[in-house]
Amino acid sequence: MGRYFLRRLALMIPSLLGISVVLFTILALAPGDPFEDLATNPNVPAEVRAALRAQFGLDDPIWQRYFHWIANMAQGNWGFSFVSRIDVDKLILQRLPVTIAVIGASQVVALLIALPVGILAAIKPYSWFDRIASTFAFIGFSLPTFFTGVLFILLFSIQLGWLPFVFRADIPGSGWPWLWEHIKQSIMPVMVLGLFQGASWMRYVRSSVLDVIRLDYVTTARSKGLSERVVVLKHVVRNAMIPVVTLVALQLPAIFGGAIVTEQIFRIPGIGSLLIDAILRNDTPVIMAVTFVLSSLVVFFNLLADIVYGWLDPRITYT
Repeated sequence: MGRYFLRRLALMIPSLLGISVVLFTILALAPGDPFEDLATNPNVPAEVRAALRAQFGLDDPIWQRYFHWIANMAQGNWGFSFVSRIDVDKLILQRLPVTIAVIGASQVVALLIALPVGILAAIKPYSWFDRIASTFAFIGFSLPTFFTGVLFILLFSIQLGWLPFVFRADIPGSGWPWLWEHIKQSIMPVMVLGLFQGASWMRYVRSSVLDVIRLDYVTTARSKGLSERVVVLKHVVRNAMIPVVTLVALQLPAIFGGAIVTEQIFRIPGIGSLLIDAILRNDTPVIMAVTFVLSSLVVFFNLLADIVYGWLDPRITYT
């Protein structure tokens, strides 16, 4: 196991280098100039603009700029935000806790919906429960998050007045009242993301359980006199989770990207809104850092999924 883990980590390095080359080249060739505002500002002397461009190496060849960037990244220097005027790593760390809290809670909600509903629908296929669950699942992942987000705002904020629709990270106070205010403002974005993912994952869980429940070893387990609960939980669900783990592991990084829309709707000061703001202002160091982090998450969760396989299925060995 340890040798396999180290070997996979070693294989991640060329993958991440290749990803960084593609991302950096695309951003370097994209139109626009991060110092465009300075170029049109008559109060900034030409020599100051030239000195700034030389300081950040904007006039250097792309390959030279890339090697300078990758060397700084290896030393923990993620660059400097041209817009916010602070280091990129500090800027990301300011936004990351909010994004992790909202996305983490939404994925817990998605799993709490997808696993029990998908398993029960597969145990009783084509029953009324299965039909109703499948109908709601199709509706859930057919509606985009920006549509359900607006519906939630119209219903729970404007019509009923139960929940705030603008997320505030600077709520004053402490203790339970402060915590309750944070929970209230997180309910709608968490449910929007959680329901969307839960509806999608429910269909995969149902399909995977249906494939496993018809296998011979499940029939053998029943013939031994095991209860249906033991057969389903121990013999069916555990093996059916392998393709579901693959799906969840590969979709988790994409959820960070999908949360961009939700963060814009509810004005959440997270990574998604940071990326949108950086794109609009052509803040290339921030764009490069955020997209590289999201790409790295894809590679990391791939490795995590492979490790979970061995826990779910003892027949899988790592060499």
